Amino acid sequence: MSLDTPADPLARASDGDRDAVLVRLHTAFAEGRLDERELDERIERTLASRTHGELSVVSADLPAAPAGARGSSPVGRGARLHLAYKGALSRTGRWTLAERATVVVYKGSGVLDLTSAEFAGALTRLRVIAYKSGVELIVPPGVRVEADGVGVSSDVRAAARDGAPVLRVKGLGYKGSITVKDHAARA
Repeated sequence: MSLDTPADPLARASDGDRDAVLVRLHTAFAEGRLDERELDERIERTLASRTHGELSVVSADLPAAPAGARGSSPVGRGARLHLAYKGALSRTGRWTLAERATVVVYKGSGVLDLTSAEFAGALTRLRVIAYKSGVELIVPPGVRVEADGVGVSSDVRAAARDGAPVLRVKGLGYKGSITVKDHAARA
């Protein structure tokens, strides 16, 4: 049953219904539609909701959740949204990272291994949100990393070569952590 058009707003909501709204809220937060305070308030209201009507009010002003909202969603050239909700996110091997991408991990773990990934542009902006989670980014040698934010640490020590891609990481580790490592540090 879709929460966008509930058959009966007085029908009791299931844990799965609440989980779907939580994913929608975190996606909206990752897209910049909600600030941290709003996210926290809406999470609390979602968890306290008993009916479909109450859940619909929590997310009424947000766009509909895309089909298959769990996991990674490729949009345009390269994957732009990487999402894990109470689970693990893992991207390894050959894949394309969009010039602007967002990673959201909620009560789980995440690893994005960029050592074999193709960067869609010379400058890649990666927004990372780790809510009660740990997210690890592994970069290939020679990539210049610019990392800042709350709960973000970087131990990339290798010097970037001229003309190397730039990975700009902006993160928020809310009761969580975001670690950027070079491939050699992980081995």
